[in-house]
Amino acid sequence: MKNKKIFVAVTNDISTDYRVHKICNYLISKKYDVVVYGRVLSNTITVKRDYKIVRKKHIFNNNFLFYAEFNIRLFFYLIFRKFDYVLSNDLDTLPACFFASTIKSTDLVYDSHELFSEGPELQGRKFVQGFWRKLEDFFLPKVKKAFTVSQSIVNFYDEKYENKMGLIRNVPLKNDILKADEVVFPTTKRTILYQGVLNPGRGLKPMIKALKFIKDLDLIIIGYGKVAEELKAFVLKENMNKRVHFLGRISRDELSNYTKKATLGMVLEEPLGLSFQYSLPNKLFDYIHAEIPIVAGNLPEITRIIKEYKVGVIVDDYSPEKIALAIKNLLNDAALLSEIKENQQKAKEVLCWEKESKKLDNYFK
Repeated sequence: MKNKKIFVAVTNDISTDYRVHKICNYLISKKYDVVVYGRVLSNTITVKRDYKIVRKKHIFNNNFLFYAEFNIRLFFYLIFRKFDYVLSNDLDTLPACFFASTIKSTDLVYDSHELFSEGPELQGRKFVQGFWRKLEDFFLPKVKKAFTVSQSIVNFYDEKYENKMGLIRNVPLKNDILKADEVVFPTTKRTILYQGVLNPGRGLKPMIKALKFIKDLDLIIIGYGKVAEELKAFVLKENMNKRVHFLGRISRDELSNYTKKATLGMVLEEPLGLSFQYSLPNKLFDYIHAEIPIVAGNLPEITRIIKEYKVGVIVDDYSPEKIALAIKNLLNDAALLSEIKENQQKAKEVLCWEKESKKLDNYFK
């Protein structure tokens, strides 16, 4: 008897999307054959996986024309192939996945990585935001199997569409097999780490300014994104180029080596739209697993984890002075640092993919 086949669609970079990778590996462990469909980007990292990867090079890579091209090509790819399930990741893959799965009577599962139509990059762009909201209004009440990453997003969609989304948080594997390489940071000082996409609203500019009020602490930035060059220019403008270190893009297989080496981890997402307001970033859980204390902004989902598991401190005010004060108080409190480390050791036994992934059985049977 042949294994059932699952098709996974994603527009972002397969090589760095840890959530998609974890889900695919879990499905393989359940004896499914998995095909992941994505795109070729200029800075794509080549990866070897236990599932098949299909990457398409696109004529357009930005804005409406990209989404139109991606979904048209994805639709025809699906129409001429047979799968038992289609897993659509985020709203930008859903049109093609919905229509193709409907025509072919294939089970559709939807994974919303964020509150897509309320993202920070859409704030102030009424027409574009209105377009994505209309897509949500059309598709989400019709999708019967769906899950997302935070309880606040579950509540938002259920209140709006009564669609009873599930919750599968983006937590790390407790027993992940990763490269154990020796890492050398470009500084001998204590460090606070930001890892993730370099997009607006990540709290990096206030953090860079906060360094001026803290001695013997440098900022390490790992990642890439829209504001990378803008941030580098800002660092030069603030004369902080000796205190802020950009390490660029690092593969997921090596990332934990860097996370563990940092002194602190920052999760200072700013409330730029409901998507950030309700976010539960995976770096929060990465820091817990690396057992480094967390300095976090006061957003509901992040605050809930910090307070429930007592794994860091909350900053209510994003002014550089207040961020610096919270960091100095934390670094000067040896008892609190020790307590946080103990709490993180307990928390990562609960907040792990080995437990969270079992919820996928509700969607793939």
